[in-house]
Amino acid sequence: MAGRGFGTWLREGVWEIPLRRYLAIVLAVVVTAGLVLAVRALAHDDRSCAAGVVRPEGSDECVGVSATGYDWGRAPLRPVVRAIDRENRSIKGPYVTVALLEPFTATDADNLGDVLHELQGAYLAQYQANHRSNGTVPAIRLVLANPGATGAHWEHTVDQLAGMTGGKDRLRAVAGVGLSTADNKRAVTALTARGIAVIGTSITADNLANGQGGKDPFPGLARVAPTNTDEARALTSFAKVAADKAVLVYDQKADDRDNGDPYSLTLQRSFEKLLKGSPYAPWSFNPPDDRTQEGSTANDFEQITHLVCDTDAGTDTILFAGRHTQLRQFINALGERGCQKRRFTLLTGDEASYLTGDRDLNRDALNRNLTVRYTALAHPDAWLKSPPATGGSTADAKVLQELVLAGQGDKVGPIGDVDLEDGQLIIAYDAMRLTYQGIRFAKGSKDVPTLEEVRNEWRLIKGTQQRVSGASGWICLDNHGNPYDKAVPIVELTPQGTARFVRIAWPEGKPPAKECLPPS
Repeated sequence: MAGRGFGTWLREGVWEIPLRRYLAIVLAVVVTAGLVLAVRALAHDDRSCAAGVVRPEGSDECVGVSATGYDWGRAPLRPVVRAIDRENRSIKGPYVTVALLEPFTATDADNLGDVLHELQGAYLAQYQANHRSNGTVPAIRLVLANPGATGAHWEHTVDQLAGMTGGKDRLRAVAGVGLSTADNKRAVTALTARGIAVIGTSITADNLANGQGGKDPFPGLARVAPTNTDEARALTSFAKVAADKAVLVYDQKADDRDNGDPYSLTLQRSFEKLLKGSPYAPWSFNPPDDRTQEGSTANDFEQITHLVCDTDAGTDTILFAGRHTQLRQFINALGERGCQKRRFTLLTGDEASYLTGDRDLNRDALNRNLTVRYTALAHPDAWLKSPPATGGSTADAKVLQELVLAGQGDKVGPIGDVDLEDGQLIIAYDAMRLTYQGIRFAKGSKDVPTLEEVRNEWRLIKGTQQRVSGASGWICLDNHGNPYDKAVPIVELTPQGTARFVRIAWPEGKPPAKECLPPS
């Protein structure tokens, strides 16, 4: 220690030099750890899309429940989604939440158009409930629930909805559902099993309804659209179908366990009952698993048209049980059939409504002794041209027309381009009207009813004072939540690509009595 004092040695030898080394090591460790964390954060796949909306593992699709202005990456939905968000944020006082369950990430143009129209109809009914019902409470908060384009993620979305029944959300019902598919059936089963009321818009499959065989597999399910059986009864009542002059073409995979289709299956079975005694066995086609795709089904239809031409000269009616893509392929094939001089009428269900906007439809086929008529869920002209005395009214239809017009302005809308011809906006508006009317009847002296009170209300929606006077006709529910003798517009597809209203038909063969009380 010569030349240096003990204090200097202690400071440099014991504290300063080693301490600097220790600090350098610590700093290096901290930097390294930070880099590791940063790399991990960058490498982590962020699965969120928006509040309440995520991409499930193994999928790039955004699913879940949105209560914000999120438009699901679909530009056509943006205006009406923003209008809903604005309405939700303006609510003051007691409210309940209603979810609209639809495939908001649909990629098929027809399905996305269907979703847009149902969203517009649901919003217009929400606006009506909150602003044009004399201050009745609770107010309706509308959220958007997406199970995926094909419904494959229904379980994730249903779990999320079930978690919204308490707390500030107060979810009391789920409306929409849309297509009668196997996944949607699973979603309805799960929702009703958890005590949540479901109100179907355009579901028509008989096996997605209560009361079949006297059983209620979906407690709390109410529907606005008639079942396929009721549509078929109305159609044949109108068309006077004779079994010895008709043939049936159907989807042979409709009852497949994995790739079946409840809509096509129940329509097929309804038609089969009407064709007992037909001299011809039904003819089937084999669609792809995804029925929105073309597949090779056109080959089947080319061969089936040969069989159509081989029938007895008195055969003039074809009943078709299948989805719209296959229907379009069949119509195109019939336009090229060999027996052009013979006239045929093709009758089918409401899936035909998609064809009005289908650019791949050969419209010339409709000029070749071929008439295509179908049962629509609703039509804007149904109650404006010589309406019957009961079952609905012109005044009720005009209420919605005035709302649609208001929806083009900044106060109510804008809600985007509107098309009433496919009936989807009308039927979704009526479904939401049924929803909020049931909720408000159920609340009693409280501001917010319980789940059970809402679920049990459907059996009382009937009669002159409690029916829903919808834009599509009266909605008088039976004890199973199905509409009794609901108006069924018969519509004809024109060569110009429009849907021409023909006449209202009735499952019971005539309109309901003015009391609108379903029989036992």
